[in-house]
This record gives sequence, structure tokens and C-alpha cells, in this order.
Amino acid sequence: MPPAAETVLDEVDGEEGNGGSKLRPGSPRRRLRSPAVAGPLSAALLTAVLLALATRLSRSYPFGPVTRNIVDLGQQYLPFHAYWRSFLLGETHGDAFLNWNSGFGANFLGDIGTYLSSPFDLLVVLFPADRIELALYVVTAVKITAAGAAMALLLLRMRPGPWPVAAVLGSAYALSGWTFNFGATVPMWLDGLVAFPLLCLVGEWARTGRRPVLGPVVVALAWTANFYTAYMATIGAAVVLLVRLLTAEETAGARQRLAGALRAARGVLIGIGLAAPLVVVVFLGTKVADPTPETTFVPAAWVEVLARFLPATASLASPALFIGTPALALALTLPFNGAVAPRVRAGWSAAVVLVTLSLQWEPTHLLWHAGASPNGGPYRQTFVLCGLLIVAGWFSAARGVPRPPALLAGGALLGLLAWAAHGSMDIDRWTYPAFGVAAALALAAALVALLHHRRTTAGEPPAPGTAPVSPARALTTARVLPVLAVFLLVAAQAGEAAVTGKRMEEQQRDKVSWSPRIGPWHTAVADEVARADAWPKYRTEPGEVPGGNDVLIVGGQGADYYSSLTAEVTSRTLASLGFGYYAKGRHPVTLDNPVTDVLFSIGTRVRSVPTEPVRQDALPRATVSVATTPVPPLVTVRPTKRPATHPGDSAFAEQERLLGADVYELPAVSRDGRTVSARCPAGSQAWFWAPEYRGGATLAGEPRVDFEGKPPAVRAPMRALGTVPGSGEVRIELSPERKVRLPRQPVGCLVPARLDSAVRQLTATGATEVRATGHTVTAELPPGSTGTAVLAAPRISGWRCAAGDAEPRPARAYEGLVAIPLDGRATTVTCSFRPPGLKLGGAVGLAALLALIATGVLHRRARRRTEQPADGPAVA
Repeated sequence: MPPAAETVLDEVDGEEGNGGSKLRPGSPRRRLRSPAVAGPLSAALLTAVLLALATRLSRSYPFGPVTRNIVDLGQQYLPFHAYWRSFLLGETHGDAFLNWNSGFGANFLGDIGTYLSSPFDLLVVLFPADRIELALYVVTAVKITAAGAAMALLLLRMRPGPWPVAAVLGSAYALSGWTFNFGATVPMWLDGLVAFPLLCLVGEWARTGRRPVLGPVVVALAWTANFYTAYMATIGAAVVLLVRLLTAEETAGARQRLAGALRAARGVLIGIGLAAPLVVVVFLGTKVADPTPETTFVPAAWVEVLARFLPATASLASPALFIGTPALALALTLPFNGAVAPRVRAGWSAAVVLVTLSLQWEPTHLLWHAGASPNGGPYRQTFVLCGLLIVAGWFSAARGVPRPPALLAGGALLGLLAWAAHGSMDIDRWTYPAFGVAAALALAAALVALLHHRRTTAGEPPAPGTAPVSPARALTTARVLPVLAVFLLVAAQAGEAAVTGKRMEEQQRDKVSWSPRIGPWHTAVADEVARADAWPKYRTEPGEVPGGNDVLIVGGQGADYYSSLTAEVTSRTLASLGFGYYAKGRHPVTLDNPVTDVLFSIGTRVRSVPTEPVRQDALPRATVSVATTPVPPLVTVRPTKRPATHPGDSAFAEQERLLGADVYELPAVSRDGRTVSARCPAGSQAWFWAPEYRGGATLAGEPRVDFEGKPPAVRAPMRALGTVPGSGEVRIELSPERKVRLPRQPVGCLVPARLDSAVRQLTATGATEVRATGHTVTAELPPGSTGTAVLAAPRISGWRCAAGDAEPRPARAYEGLVAIPLDGRATTVTCSFRPPGLKLGGAVGLAALLALIATGVLHRRARRRTEQPADGPAVA
């Protein structure tokens, strides 16, 4: 079949085949107009424009007043990028190993490898601190744009064809439903979106025996940027390579196929090895992270799966398969396109079908997710299937617009899919109108291209009884029709993508939790924290700021910390002391309690109260106050553990055990319906601890205090209800929103005088000086100190400590905190943190580097032997 679309679109480029341009070979203009450059650049430009348009239509920042910070984008990624900027500019207390701002001390290298190791994330240093939201949006947009360019480049390298079609398909991949539904709000996963076409390109190099050094480097960059989605992208690239080995003409022999597969395996192994210094640290970090409840995979109903091929559908419970109606229509024509070799049609069609089925079968679902079904969206690998559909569409269109029979068959399948999906709960009011308009425009584009092909078929005589067409008119037709076809194709794909992006953002804002934009509230708290910061003399706690993980934005050294690598010891230790959490334990939050302030050396606490309701379309504002109280130093000395006066599993008793003093009265509690009663010393502070309780609690004569317990995801922190009256009667009225579940000891009454005495004792025996540099803490102790030195930081894996000149050893634990035994002779203690897996990962990385160098040397030698004349080198 004559390559109709290729001819049409080459003419749009100003070339006809290889000889239509009069530009000098190698000139800048010719390089820019070559398909290998023009296609990716056009895909990038189209993608960037459509992403910005979708953001503008949804009135989201930075093109509107409404926040984009839904769920983890506001709770995790935005704060981490704010801290990343500060870290890169040398403005943090910690270093690449340890983050002192979060969770009272967290493994930062693990978080770098999980959230921040993408080369694109370095762009944050180009923005001021108060524009970090804009910085993150730009990072997100650049990643999506790069994915579109990478896919367009891959398509043109897999099979020559019309670069405008490759550009449109590249943009369709980058702006898939997966991108709008997941990637745009989980920016770290977007590196997998970029990685998939690049890893497929590495497979092409391996198949043809090219670039044996660059290939592993690309793999290493992909796995370093985000190994989680790079793992999925690698599986997808293996599928693509397998199909190419079985169907491409260049690898027809079994020996050639095997050699290509082995070269690919070598490149992947070396590349992963190069990424090992980060990958191993993250892997071991997940082993000690707070475990989330096990999830059993339940496949989505097929009607929901089919619906996700359509525009403007959003859901976490089904795969986001939208790639645009024109791109999907091309993919559906492939099985019926007689212009494509049967083995190619069979190979790509089988790959698409099998990968689609693998999304719905539990064993393969677990394979895609490295053996663990994730909490939340179970279809995180969907971008790979979107990429396969794009490749299938390209193979159907690369040789020209499919003939009418293929178009009719593909259109029938598309119509059947749309009809079968009409009962889905994910169908939006915009879905079918957008689908219908896009389908009509795509059909018009195909008809125009076919008409142009028909009129420009070589040697076609005029119809009998008609006058010959003049050369000028023929030339005009040859230029207008292809431009019109391209315009209709772009309009179909672009309009549908923009509508989908707009509706997905709007739907997500309506259905899930969100955080407000960074505004005057954050600025006011950050200013006060900066003025009060006295680290490492004591900690400064910024308190509650909307968005979570707030210490990473406003500074300080508080408890807030939200990461997939939140250590179990951190989560469990803080929860046992009365701290609350979100995300099933991986997001501990601050606790405004004087006892825990003493335990963690929080000398300054910032408190803020909103001055107006927090809204999606407004910057949050608040009044801010600062309180400073005497606390012991960061390192204290404790005697041998003593039996607890208040035994049991209550948070009050646990605080006392760690403090080493009895500071609460723990009264007997009685319940009568919704009333909790007890008796405490007059003037003491009544505290209520009910981690699973959701509702209000009101101490007689005091304002209502709200609790947000929602097990297992949310644990409510201990909260103060007010001062015990002179009668000593504690009467708490509950206003529950669900069934009441209280612990055995929900009430504790803090006696301030007892706490003051404990503070004086710990200060007198604690460190006389504390120094902190990056990931190391050194403390000077009073002479003759015995017992246990305790560093007010959770004892996460990686801490090594020594007393005096002793050899550092893995730190011990004291009620969950870092501990160092003392023998009365040492006057200093030193603790240093090294992320677990760093030595092992470094060793693997070094071995991979040596293997890469050896590969390069051997390849160069082999190439020299191949290029050397048979009769040997010429003699001068």
C-alpha cells in the first residue's frame, strides 16, 4: 500500500521523501526539520501547551487560584521538595544521611532515593523559597513533557513514519489518563513515565548491538530517579523487546535474537547495579518502615476497565487507560491493517491483550508491584499499557492511514467499547460529548488524508469526461489537505486531553482530601521558627500548619513526618507516647504536650490559629504565638530502669517510664452513657487519650475539644481538656460520631510541680554541651556519669554510638530512643547515623562501574577489529 499519511506529512515538513529539501546536509535548520528532532520537539511543545491549558481550565495554580495540593501532593511531595531546595542550598541542619527536621530525626538518604533523586528535581533551586509550589509544578510539567518527547523519539526509531503523527502519539502517551489521575499528583512516579520509552530505546540498542555503554547509563538514571516505577517500566520494556525480537526483520535469526536478549539483560543488570547505592538503601528502608495493613487485590469490573479508556473518567479503583480517542482508534485498527506484516500485527496485538489481562489477575498484579499489593491505587503500572497501545497505534499508522476496511473494523471496536462502558459509575457528564467530538474530528482527519492520497497517487489519470487538474491547483491541494488533516488530528487529540485534564482535577478536588496553597500562615510560622531556632541546644516545634509535614516547609525540628519509609520504631514509639498519626502510621503528627516536650527537648513551641476558614481557592492566614519553656538538653543521663509506679499500656504511663518520674495522677474512671467521670487534684491539667475516638470531648466549664480517630488509618493524639476545678471532679461529656472505643486509662491529670521537678533533675544530670553536625551528635557529660545516656531521637536502624574513646557500636534503645551505656569514666558520647545498605550498595555500584568500563573497552576493541581491513593495516 502506498504510504499515504507519510507522504502527506512529509510534505508538511517541507520534504518529499529524502529529496524535497534544498537545505545543506548538517545545517541547523535541516537538523531541526529532521523527523528525529522535529517529532520529539513537537510532542514536547504540544504536551506542555495542553497540560497548561488543562490546568487553566480547572482554575488550578499556577493558572488559577485553586490549590492543586490534593492528598500526598500536599502532604508529602510539596514539603519534600521545599526541604530539598533548602538542602541543596545548604540551609538545613542535617545532611544527605539524616534529616533533623522530620520525625525527630529521619533517614534522609532513603527519602532522597524515594522522592527526590530525579535529575528533574534539581530545578527547584532555580525558584525562591516562597515559590516552591510553582517549582513543583514546573518539575511536574517538565517530566510530563519529557515523557512525550521520549515516546515520539522511540516511535520514530522503531519504524520510520510521519513525524507529526509521532508527535501527536507522544503527547497522547504523556497526557494519558494515568498521568492526570496519578502522575500529576505523585510527581515521583512521572519518572517511570519518562523511563518506559527510554528503556524501550535501550532495548532497541541492545537488539541491534549499539550503544552498550549508554544503555546501562540510561537504565541507571531511570532506576535512580524512581526505582519503583522504573521496575514496572523495565518489565514493560522487556515485553516490547520480546515482541521486537520476534517480529523485527533485522533480528530474523534465532542466534541474533538470543544475542540481543543477552545484551539487553547485561545492560539492565549493569544499570541497576550502578543505581544500587540508592536502591539498596531504599529497599532496606522499606524493610524497617512502618508496615501498612495487607491488601488483597480485587480486580475491577470489566465495565469499569472499559470506561477508563474514555475521556474525563477518574478513579483509584480501576486502571486509567485513556490515551485519547484518535490514538486508541489507531491502536484498534492494527489487527485489521493489511499493510502491516501479519507477525507484527499478531505480536503487538497479543502483547496489548496479555498485558491488559495481567492487570486483572492477582499473580501478575503482584509481579507488577514487586510482590506486594499496594495500599491505594492497585493499577500503578497502567502507564506501561498506555505506552503499548501508543506503539500499536504507531505501527498501524507509520506506513500511512489505514485503509477503509481497517478503519471500519477499528471504529466498530471503538464504538462497541464505548457502548459497553455506558453503565460505569466513573462516566462523567463530559465523557461521551468529548468522546463523540474527538471521534468525529479523528474520522474527518482520516478521510482528508485518504482523499489527499487518492489525489496524489502517482500516475493516476483524470477520470473520463473530466478536465485535467491544473498544476497550480494540484500543488495547492497537495499542501492544503495535509495541513488540514494534521490540524483535525491535533484538534481531536488536544481537545479531548484538555477536557480530561480539567475534569480529572476537578473531580479529585471534590472527592479526596486536600491541603491549601502555601501562604501567609506558613510564612508567619517560618519567620517565628527562624527567630526562635536554637538547635542543637533544644528543638523548636512549629506546631500545626495546614498541609502536614509542615516542618519541611517552615523549619524547626518537630515530630511531623510523612514518608513511605517512616520507620516502624518512630511510628510505634511516638504512638505509645500519645502522638497521633495519619496514613496508617506513616505520618506521625505533633503532640502539644509538656511532658513529651521535655522528653524530646522541645524548648520553643509555635502555635497558630487560622483567622478564617481554610479554603481551596484562598491563601491561608493565621495568628501565631511563640512559647519558650525550660527543657533538658538533647542528651540526658538516666539511671538503670526502675519499675513503673503506674504499670500498664497507657500513653500516660509510657511517658512516665521514659521520663523517669511520676507526673500524672491516673484516676479510676467510670462511664455512664456518654459521660466519663474521675477525680483528680485541683488545679492539675486534665488530659484525654482516646486514639480511636472520633468526636468531641468537653470538660465541664471548658470548650469542646475534637478528636479524629479513624482506625486503622488515623490515630487521634492525646489532647488537653482544661484545668481540674477546685472540687477535683473531672466530668467529660462525649459527642461521638461513631461507636465509642476508649482505652483502659483514657484520663490523666498532669501535676505541673512534679514535671518541673523532673525537668530540673534531668537538666542537672544531662549533657553540659551538645554539638550536632549533619548526621553526628556529640555531647559533653558531667564527670562520673553512670547509667544510660539517652539521645532524644527514635532509635531507627543506622545509629552507631560510642562513649568516650570506645569503638562505635550499633546504638541501644531506651524505650524506643537512642541509648548509650555509661560506665562512669566517659565524659563524652558520640552518635552518628549511616543509612543501612550504604556500604553494600556502594560495593555493588563499584562492581557495576567496573563491568561498564569493561563492556566499553571490549566493544571498542570488537569495533576496531570489524573496521580493520582484511589484509591488515596499511603501511606508510
